[in-house]
Amino acid sequence: MKKLPIGISTLDKIINGDCVYVDKTQTALNLIEDGGGYYFLSRPRRFGKSLFLDTLKEIFYGNKELFKGLHIYDKYSFEKHPVINISFGSGKINSKDELNSKIMKIIIDNKRDLNLNFENLNNISQNFEELIYQAYKKYNKRVVILVDEYDKPILDNIEDKEIAREIRDELKGFYSVIKDSDEYLKFVFLTGVSKFSKVSLFSGLNNLNDITLNPNYATICGYTQTELEEKFREHLKGQDFDKIREWYNGYKWLGESVYNPFDILLFINNNFDYRNYWFSTATPTFLLKFIEKNNYFIPDFENIILDDNILGSFDVDNINLETLMWQTGYLTIVEKIDFFDEMRYKLDIPNKEVRLSLMSSISEFLTKIRTTEHKDKIKLSLFNKDMESFENSLISLYASIANNNFTNNKMYEYEGYYVSVFYSYIKALGQDIKNEDPSNKGRIDITIILPETIYIMEFKTDGGGALKQIKEKKYYEKYLSTGKEIILVGIEFDKKNRNISKVEYEKLR
Repeated sequence: MKKLPIGISTLDKIINGDCVYVDKTQTALNLIEDGGGYYFLSRPRRFGKSLFLDTLKEIFYGNKELFKGLHIYDKYSFEKHPVINISFGSGKINSKDELNSKIMKIIIDNKRDLNLNFENLNNISQNFEELIYQAYKKYNKRVVILVDEYDKPILDNIEDKEIAREIRDELKGFYSVIKDSDEYLKFVFLTGVSKFSKVSLFSGLNNLNDITLNPNYATICGYTQTELEEKFREHLKGQDFDKIREWYNGYKWLGESVYNPFDILLFINNNFDYRNYWFSTATPTFLLKFIEKNNYFIPDFENIILDDNILGSFDVDNINLETLMWQTGYLTIVEKIDFFDEMRYKLDIPNKEVRLSLMSSISEFLTKIRTTEHKDKIKLSLFNKDMESFENSLISLYASIANNNFTNNKMYEYEGYYVSVFYSYIKALGQDIKNEDPSNKGRIDITIILPETIYIMEFKTDGGGALKQIKEKKYYEKYLSTGKEIILVGIEFDKKNRNISKVEYEKLR
């Protein structure tokens, strides 16, 4: 049985270390032979971007024997080209000066690897330009440039806009050298997490072919279902593939959905224990602060529709929460909509791992309390159909929110705060929850579908009539044919007392 390539992002170590390798060389060959030459790809962290770049590097190094048995082996000439490798993946850059020092080191390392000898010039851009020219001149071959984590210096400082702007502007000048060196270049590939607008970062490199949402490259990173079942057949023998898919599949870029490789490798390595492997590597603190600052209504995560411009409009001075969540992998594209000849994209949380982890993080951040005890009580009361315990659990939850959380944060003044707290807790239970559930009489605030029971819930703040509205509009009718017991629940909030004022319910058969 082949080894698992956990933490390995170099092709040579995977192949010669007898590790599982999911062959992406057909995609690499398509890119090389496409003729475009300049490519940009945005994918979330830990999706295999670095490994794909390393695969391209080995192809352009001409290391044909490394690809024996892979798709590209007998279909490409493996002509050698000088390769400039640029990566901002390691460490944290805190200023423009640190960025320039990092770039200078990258240039010096590439000079050494390419056996080049030229004196340092006045600034970073001139040194980069000279590096490209000297590599072309020495080897009499067009140069390949591979850039990994192109945006990390900016994202590392995204909460300090002044520093982020300085770093962005410095990188803008650095990357603009690539376009000015076109006559010396064979192939350019940039990857990163975010997709900065062309105006802000790539105005000097406007000939990039952005393949982020090109269906032909939807599976360029990640494992498809077929790849998972074929390449990991021995490792996953006897496992429930439907459950694995529910937990870890679901990332889509207008093509076939894929798994995050990091999840699958750790899932196997941890004896098939279902955990939040990918999510736990980086808690989205910045996202949580952004949600709180902008009083974001959490249930709206299920009703997000964006157009092309907003989907790719991320910048230091123009941060859209939904765009950022899509680019970082907390949301994914589930549907492409043709809206009067304009494209719209419906977004949703990709899978169970992200849903449980994200909602737990949001609920803890909004309330500043640990979720486990309250979550378990709420879940148990719903499964046992114990509405008295359900009401007491909700009251206990809101009573546990410290007073200074309210005084320091005005979000509690909005009805959405109470609903967002409740919604994130319920979503973190891992059950089938529908927000703004449509019926022929209107939209149900929240529908919870359990194996034996369906809960239809309506919320009101500083006023009654929640249960009455459910009954008058007969929201329950759409679920009568399920054969499950239906429980109607009206929940009322008191903003002054910052807690539940009443929970009314009625059971239907």
